[in-house]
Amino acid sequence: MFPHAHCELVHSNPFELVIAVALSAQCTDALVNKVTKNLFQKYKTPEDFLSVSLEELQQDIRSIGLYRNKAKNIQKLCRMIIDEYGGEVPQDRDELTNLPGVGRKTANVVVSVAFGVPAIAVDTHVERVSKRLAFCRWKDSVLEVEKTLMKKVPEEEWSITHHRMIFFGRYHCKAQNPKCETCPLLQLCREGKKRMRAKA
Repeated sequence: MFPHAHCELVHSNPFELVIAVALSAQCTDALVNKVTKNLFQKYKTPEDFLSVSLEELQQDIRSIGLYRNKAKNIQKLCRMIIDEYGGEVPQDRDELTNLPGVGRKTANVVVSVAFGVPAIAVDTHVERVSKRLAFCRWKDSVLEVEKTLMKKVPEEEWSITHHRMIFFGRYHCKAQNPKCETCPLLQLCREGKKRMRAKA
């Protein structure tokens, strides 16, 4: 259904991607892209983000949810990239998760998209689709979902599968109104069958 699925966060280098993914927590990619269009013109490097006050950075990202906390984490993250990594975004997943505001999902996106390392980042779409299609149990944690998918999907397909599941969840198997009636996976989907029976 989505052979050309890809990361929809607009970025031109690993540093911009880290910032964009950090901003995307509990927020849509579309809104992040609106904000980063101006943000990445104003701030090109970690030093640029540290050259302004926290209040100014907060104003720059004000339309994004949790902007105060995110601004604080961005400046801490930039300081750490300069002090500990020579101004370069680390390519190691564990080192990435040491950065303020960067969790496992963000680290997986960055290693996969920026550095070509196979990874499955479990966001809200991947988690929902995995559970609806019964790849995982409803009570499984995000980490358990990731580990299950890593076992079930060949490693060389982890990254593209992650993007395809995001597109499927974002544009077809939506949280509120999934398109079960036109879904080619309906016969495999316990949740979809249940929904269709309820409509009948």
